[in-house]
Amino acid sequence: MKKFLLYDPRLLLYGFSILFFASYGQTFFISLFNTEIRIFYDLSDGEFGLVYAIATLSSSFILISFAKLIDHLDLRVYSFIITLGFLFACLGMVFLINNILYLFLIIFMLRFFGQGAMDHAGGTTMARYFGNDKGKALSVATLGGMMGVMFLPYFALNFFKDVELKQLWLYATFSIIIFIPFIFFILSNHKNRHEKFKTELKDNPLNKKLRTRDVLKDKKFYIYLPISISASFICTGLMFHQIYIIDQKGWSLQMLGNSYIFLGIFSILGLLIGGPLVDRFDTKKTAITTLVPLLLLLVVLITFEGEFFLIIYMSLFGLTMGIGRPFIGSLWAEIYGVESLGTVKALLHAGAVFSSALSPLVFGYLIDWGFSITTIVTISILIIIVSTLLPIYNKLP
Repeated sequence: MKKFLLYDPRLLLYGFSILFFASYGQTFFISLFNTEIRIFYDLSDGEFGLVYAIATLSSSFILISFAKLIDHLDLRVYSFIITLGFLFACLGMVFLINNILYLFLIIFMLRFFGQGAMDHAGGTTMARYFGNDKGKALSVATLGGMMGVMFLPYFALNFFKDVELKQLWLYATFSIIIFIPFIFFILSNHKNRHEKFKTELKDNPLNKKLRTRDVLKDKKFYIYLPISISASFICTGLMFHQIYIIDQKGWSLQMLGNSYIFLGIFSILGLLIGGPLVDRFDTKKTAITTLVPLLLLLVVLITFEGEFFLIIYMSLFGLTMGIGRPFIGSLWAEIYGVESLGTVKALLHAGAVFSSALSPLVFGYLIDWGFSITTIVTISILIIIVSTLLPIYNKLP
């Protein structure tokens, strides 16, 4: 492990930090302001879910073409472009205008640059440059995202609970301003790293240039896509409507904020388990196990009451996120190689963003129409079953 950490610590820091700052564009953070946004724009749960879904869906379609630029642009240039766009997205939340088109634009930018491009850049970079240690590298990068999950809601709900929405997003904006020059510092030697990477590519027959159409014609893509994005669909839907869920379960908002610490701790535990396993075993065979914690999470949600089970629920949430990320990140590198990994993961990431756009909409209208949490959980369990069965019952060449 020491040898791995010393191999390229600056690039590990890049993966860690870019996923941490991408947290501002993730549903778990945006949904903390669900009530304030809906009141400001006079929207129901379903209506806000619709705006969120359309904005996120739009970002996923554009991401397919945009994110593959990471295969062609210098990583420093690409990172600067996406973090600058994200800076303006955070700034847009500071100066909210009571216009639904403006809300759509800001949500679109947060999702496109944060959940989309920055998250994609961190994962693709770790899988591309760390060879047989890509599982551990993806775990380190994901740890950055988990730190965001662990601390940002905790501080927002405990230390800044009396601070206005606009002021919190101003703090976020300032942190991105500091992060942009930091990127150039930690990637200052990237040219030499990339030249070494291109030399190694020539000696690996698995690596080949792929176009988007090549991937879309491949059966393997559709077999493993559902298992790669189902957790995104379910977790995003639950996280987006977390205020509704805790209200229905009788859990307190402060306890929700405190429980994010457990989400973070267990996500780190998941990373410590998942990363080394990815480097040791064939992820095509073991990826189906990543949905087990999510299944347990859903059982806890509909079976148990009491605030203690909020901690169990969030702990399983963290375990789902922690184990899944290195497995899914490594899976596509094993299937398609790393030369065109940006193109492949652009499609995957677009699918994940697409799924995360649908669930707030679907769950929101189910809530508006009077359906219970049990209905939402039942739909989620069916999705897990289908996603798991596809790799099992389809033998790949």
